[in-house]
Amino acid sequence: MGILEKISEIEKEIARTQKNKATEYHLGLLKAKLAKYRSQLLEPSKKGGDKGEGFDVLKSGDARVALIGFPSVGKSTLLSTLTHTHSEAASYEFTTLTCIPGVIEYHGANIQLLDLPGIIEGAAQGKGRGRQVIAVARTADLVLMMLDATKPYVHRQLLEKELESVGIRLNKPKPNIYFKVKKGGGLSFNSTCQLTKVDEKMVQMILHEYKIFNAEVLFREDATADDLIDVILANRVYLPCLYVYNKIDQISIQEVDRIARQPNSVVVSCNMKLNLDFLLDTLWEYLALIRVYTKKPGQPPDFDDGLILRKGVTIEHVCHAIHRTLAAQLKYALVWGTSTKYSPQRVGLAHSVNDEDVVQLIKK
Repeated sequence: MGILEKISEIEKEIARTQKNKATEYHLGLLKAKLAKYRSQLLEPSKKGGDKGEGFDVLKSGDARVALIGFPSVGKSTLLSTLTHTHSEAASYEFTTLTCIPGVIEYHGANIQLLDLPGIIEGAAQGKGRGRQVIAVARTADLVLMMLDATKPYVHRQLLEKELESVGIRLNKPKPNIYFKVKKGGGLSFNSTCQLTKVDEKMVQMILHEYKIFNAEVLFREDATADDLIDVILANRVYLPCLYVYNKIDQISIQEVDRIARQPNSVVVSCNMKLNLDFLLDTLWEYLALIRVYTKKPGQPPDFDDGLILRKGVTIEHVCHAIHRTLAAQLKYALVWGTSTKYSPQRVGLAHSVNDEDVVQLIKK
């Protein structure tokens, strides 16, 4: 029996099994087996064949956004509208057959937008070049999930399921579980809170499924068996996801209002160019990018060429962005902006900067 058949059998058994106190150990074990086979499917043997590699696209710019969706939802139209890249768009499905990169120039940042071929159901198993599409998505900083506003909600659930099955977790924090494999001493199990979804017996059964008999496990939150499996496999990617509903010009205003109020959702119309400005603003917010401007002594700030950095960076990161040896030579920095109590404020390497701060670096 091949891996795909084994996965199918386990999925059927999980669907058949009633969820209650008596079956929770059995379900936990099945989920562990399922995750193990799925990771084998993603990383096949090295003896030639399809290694599950992505389309070779060089990572460039300040951030990378993967545009994912079913065929014919308007991904190529969005790419052509937001960037100066032409991506073939037509009314038939599977117009895009490879990965097409474009660059969004926004607030002085270059954001790489990847138009990936349409995903179909079963993409995680390699259908419709799905495995390559998903391999590229894992390298992105943000997933832009394109959906057709005229289609039912089940389409979004199918896409989420495909990404979930290959270890991409959308809009979820990393499970707060400490896990370390040891050479001996058996299982050391502890928790800092009351656990309602797992217990020591289930943790032991899941670890035994992965041939782990000596380990230290500490739960710092009331996590599930799925969260523990994610921590053991250590190949999960936690990405923010923005759901973009296209073709809002074809549905009622009440329906548009309902969709727009859903969390992490933006409504647009690529053909009518509706709400694209708000989409770019939201994209910037989700990528957590900030602009920092530099200033030379006795001269006005350089507002034309700012540094694009991530939210929460310090003066040390600003130094590294300019030159790797600068941090060691820094005496202090003068900062103007919202991160200071008064302007200019004299600060050290550990000072956190905010969006649109102006920094002047003074060397020793």
